[in-house]
Amino acid sequence: MDPIVEVVALLLGFIGWVMVGIALPNRYWKTSTVDGNVITTSTIYENLWMSCAADSTGVHNCREFPSLLALSGYVQASRALMIVSIVLGTFGLVAALIGIQCSKAGGDNYVLKGRIAGTAGVLFILQGLCTLVSVSWYAFNITQEFFDPFYPGTRYELGEGLYIGWCSAVLAIAGGACLSCSCKLGSGEKYPLPYQVRGTGYSEAGPARSAAASTYGRNAYV
Repeated sequence: MDPIVEVVALLLGFIGWVMVGIALPNRYWKTSTVDGNVITTSTIYENLWMSCAADSTGVHNCREFPSLLALSGYVQASRALMIVSIVLGTFGLVAALIGIQCSKAGGDNYVLKGRIAGTAGVLFILQGLCTLVSVSWYAFNITQEFFDPFYPGTRYELGEGLYIGWCSAVLAIAGGACLSCSCKLGSGEKYPLPYQVRGTGYSEAGPARSAAASTYGRNAYV
């Protein structure tokens, strides 16, 4: 395992985890601007938890969604996936802090530490996939409604919260992949060592037996 690669992977996973926490409460998952005169121009924006409106004077008015069951299915699924993503990232960070070589938390058992670090890499990848599916599914529904000529409701555009989520997913997957690959390379370098020692032991025992046999043969003729 390369300690530098492990530290870089840990930093990528941590930044991705922080960005998930920023994207989840962000209010601008989708936005829509209603143009009018100076007074009636307003901006409508929503996220997974509430819907807000702001006029040109800077007055904001937000209301939370009154019922969970009344929401669209993709909104409920996006909520669940984002929460699961944060939980997976939390466990991944704890496992990575224990499993990397420069940490003293896991002791000196580097085989166990490598397995823990590999598990952390898998958790980071799962975190990134959950975030990626959540924001991509949400964005797909926005674009589908926007380009549907028969859609009667408000047409929204992609908000900044979705872009933060995409960046978080890329960082988490990259960090998890680096951590998993570094652990595989490190484990492949350590396993052949015991077999080399055993082979050397057997090769030394062979000449000793042949020498003993030749000595016994000479004494037999005396």
